[in-house]
Amino acid sequence: MSRIGKKPVDLPSGVTATISGQTIEVKGPKATQHFTATDDVTLTVEDNTVTVTPRGNSKRARQQWGMSRTVVSNMVKGVSVGFKKELEINGVGYRASMTDAKTLKLMLGLSHDVNYQVPDGVTVTCPKQTEIIIEGDNAQLVGQVAANIREWRKPEPYKGKGIKYKDEYIFRKEGKKK
Repeated sequence: MSRIGKKPVDLPSGVTATISGQTIEVKGPKATQHFTATDDVTLTVEDNTVTVTPRGNSKRARQQWGMSRTVVSNMVKGVSVGFKKELEINGVGYRASMTDAKTLKLMLGLSHDVNYQVPDGVTVTCPKQTEIIIEGDNAQLVGQVAANIREWRKPEPYKGKGIKYKDEYIFRKEGKKK
């Protein structure tokens, strides 16, 4: 039994969900999102709650049960509140800035500046030169953009230089002793 799948997804005020076949459409104040579930689960909407139940007791049906419920929950949160990831840049001379609405310019000590094209559906802002805020209504897309930006300079354990998530802890190592 899936502990996550058993929980119903509550729809906050201003959010509506409609089901046609295996496709659920969630509308909210921020956006509209669609998700097509596999034939292994059944989606139902009753009294401002969405429930996901498995069809059968196969391993695949149980896997899809919890995953489908989590995707629907993320859609509801995304269209009502949205998702946000914050990155910090540490290092001498390391900084970020937005050149236009869709291009993030990163200066990370490489021989060239990195120009990262921000995909549609995501908003990137730089309130300071050492902070990057990524916001959007799709949890997967926001997390992927944050991971792609972090990939240019992962934090290293000796001095802590690089791009890290704001709440991430970097395990520091002691340097070479003389």
